[in-house]
Amino acid sequence: MKLSFFGADQCVTGSCHCLEVGGKRILIDCGLQQGRDEVDNRSLPFAPGSIDYALITHAHIDHSGRVPMLIKNGFQGRILTTRLTAQLMSIMLQDSAHIQESDAEYKNRKNRRAGRPEEEPLYTVADAQRVPEFIDTCEYGQPVHLCDGVDAVFIDAGHLLGSASIRLTLTEGGQTKTIVFSGDIGNVDQPIIRDPQFFTGADYVVMESTYGDRNHTEVWSYTGQLAQIIDETLGKGGNVVIPSFAVGRTQELLYFIREIKDQGLVTSVPNFPVYVDSPLAKSATTIFCGDLRGYLDEDALELVKDGTHMFNFPGLHLTETVDESKSLNEDHTPKVIISASGMCDAGRIRHHLKYNLWRADSAVVFVGFQSPGTLGRTLLDGTPSVKLFGEDVAVRAKVVNFQGLSSHADHDHLLDWISHFKEPKPQHVFVVHGDREVAPVFAQTVSQLGFTAHAPQYTEEYDLLTCTQLAAGYLPQRKTRTFDGAPRVTAAYQKLVQLGDSLVGLIRRSKGRDNKTLAAFAEALRKVMEKFEI
Repeated sequence: MKLSFFGADQCVTGSCHCLEVGGKRILIDCGLQQGRDEVDNRSLPFAPGSIDYALITHAHIDHSGRVPMLIKNGFQGRILTTRLTAQLMSIMLQDSAHIQESDAEYKNRKNRRAGRPEEEPLYTVADAQRVPEFIDTCEYGQPVHLCDGVDAVFIDAGHLLGSASIRLTLTEGGQTKTIVFSGDIGNVDQPIIRDPQFFTGADYVVMESTYGDRNHTEVWSYTGQLAQIIDETLGKGGNVVIPSFAVGRTQELLYFIREIKDQGLVTSVPNFPVYVDSPLAKSATTIFCGDLRGYLDEDALELVKDGTHMFNFPGLHLTETVDESKSLNEDHTPKVIISASGMCDAGRIRHHLKYNLWRADSAVVFVGFQSPGTLGRTLLDGTPSVKLFGEDVAVRAKVVNFQGLSSHADHDHLLDWISHFKEPKPQHVFVVHGDREVAPVFAQTVSQLGFTAHAPQYTEEYDLLTCTQLAAGYLPQRKTRTFDGAPRVTAAYQKLVQLGDSLVGLIRRSKGRDNKTLAAFAEALRKVMEKFEI
């Protein structure tokens, strides 16, 4: 009975773990590596044809993005996931395949001119269209007998529509062990979806740690803060550009903007237009309007019962074609543009940034985690200019980060999640899906709660019957440049940025403290800033 770590090990993306039990091999997730986590998406550290089952926690590409490649290279087994994850995967993987094909076409034009051999896309749209043939679905809480000696149950992880944590009961040689894979643990009090559910017992736990080093800001201020930014920016004649993940985050934004319009919170341009410039987001929003029984939170259920459309309001436009997308930058009407991708590493958002970053009257609003090495993270880090489509673009627009909009649990809620595992405590907790500066430290924090925990490395192997390490892994060299014009980012600078993010959280949590303490805090910060001011 063996557990191997094949992705998201002391990094944030590329989630992939493998169980071997009773002669069967079971993958839990098979995601794309992204940003500086990318080592080699074309290379899998196992033979796809040797995999019997793949369990997918949710549809985000860093958890499901190599499934078409798995099938393309010989996988003949079955894929198990929730009903809504299956629907979202269908559209997201086809979108990912389209990007793979476009990237390969762009590279091959350059390769042909340089006399270099051409590259194949990682997978094609046709490959992605085969995925539903392999999928079986289940509902939350439904026991599933996978094969002899393996049973599974999925519960709501509260991260994305259909997202799940998975508990597997494994029997081999007369011994039984249980293991829980957290998937991505959701934030609390998010619109539309429910808060995370909890397992309370397991022999082993594999848990994420994306925000294991920080807490989010308060959730009550989303609508008001977003309304304020829209009001100020449109009042100056500028545009609000929001890089957003097409599935989940875009629908949350539409939910908030409907509230903003209903409450009349934007007075400068009350009937402001909102453009969702992403065919994928349009398809996903259709799924979000389908049969969501067993998936919605109470507020969203009440809206649906009253006949209110969660995502529709006057002034909303869903663009489809490239020409429609281009016309947005030719139209001088102040507007809100929501476009993919969320980290600005691909898609139409890069065109909108090219036309708006240099404008001091515009604003760019980030509403999710920006992985180091991506264009989104570089903008948040305060770069004065970027290169887009071979052109230098000055950054004069206001750049805003809504950390609290993250769909990931923060430090305190991660600890709350693992604390639900009561006596007897798990034999071991494996901390994954966090940067190498975060996951090992969070594992130490988990250990301080009385658990035995560590952050495994890539290709590490563990025997679950004896609770011993079979093989040590390694940390692959990080990718240092992910887009044209990316500045050099040192480890010291990354640490400074992480501390800055934590400082913002500390400032937010200081609300309500006595004035003397707040004044002393502010004075100490002022002195530090003066000392290091450039």
